[in-house]
Amino acid sequence: MNPFQYTRSAAAAGAIQSVLKEPHAHFLAGGTNLVDLMKMGVVLPERLVDINGLPLKGIEKTPTGLRIGALATNSAVADHPLVLEGYPLLSLAINAGASPQLRNMATVGGNMMQRTRCNYFFDTAMPCNKRVPGSGCGALTGINRMHALFGASDQCIAVNPSDMNVAMMALDAVVHVRGPNGERKIKFADFHRLPGDHPEKDNTLERGELITAVDLPAAAMAFNKHVYYLKIRDRSSYAFALVSVAAALNMIGSTITDARLAMGGVAHKPWRLQDAETFLKGKTADEDTFKQAAAIAMKGAKAYKYNQFKLTLAPNAIVQALKTASA
Repeated sequence: MNPFQYTRSAAAAGAIQSVLKEPHAHFLAGGTNLVDLMKMGVVLPERLVDINGLPLKGIEKTPTGLRIGALATNSAVADHPLVLEGYPLLSLAINAGASPQLRNMATVGGNMMQRTRCNYFFDTAMPCNKRVPGSGCGALTGINRMHALFGASDQCIAVNPSDMNVAMMALDAVVHVRGPNGERKIKFADFHRLPGDHPEKDNTLERGELITAVDLPAAAMAFNKHVYYLKIRDRSSYAFALVSVAAALNMIGSTITDARLAMGGVAHKPWRLQDAETFLKGKTADEDTFKQAAAIAMKGAKAYKYNQFKLTLAPNAIVQALKTASA
């Protein structure tokens, strides 16, 4: 691990200014992803700015829904009564991720920022446009079993690894950030980027911007009963998703009045299935309906040599998640 400077900040403005002092400075919260990347030589920060002293751990009702501070731990969010009552899909998704020890350390803001688990990104001996722009993508012709079905480019086929992000996408969350130019809000759907020609950019944050909170809208509380988060992985714990599905239905009897669907493990960002959502509205909740929705959701999917199985796994996962949620 390379030497670096360490700064501890007690105010957001000071933390932002500290990060702006060096081009390779990083905010440090739980560190569950960043420290690993540093140990492996993937990220070489000149300065770490510890923000754990900032007052950003609250979880509270607002006139428009629920606000979750960026430094709230994953465990605190998943177990919070307001989340369990109004947004159980988020709790299910968070608890499907990592391990209890990591969830006790990992923060909401850090979870949003975590980097891909692509093996070529982690191996500094291999080409990776995300790690070294212009070096190539080893996964394109390499072992790409974990990789994308949607939104990839010839520069990168990596996927976003977060379970929490999939639920946040389905629930129409809004991200609050503060930077050198003031404060702004970003729709969660616009926070993460597809790789395009710049896979090194995971999100739409500007230099020095700090995530301060995430808002969940009151409208999403309508999806607090018929919900399920299905995660398909190689082992039952401490593994990243091959495919995951966040499913939430609003129902009257057996009729679906509204739906929210998003997938993980299939794109560079959490993947919202809006066409499938639209199809489900007004339909009867049965297996045939869910299979049709899954077929719609898979339009445009493109597999690579070693992840062809995802073309079957993904629609089956959608059907199973919808069946469980509707029950």
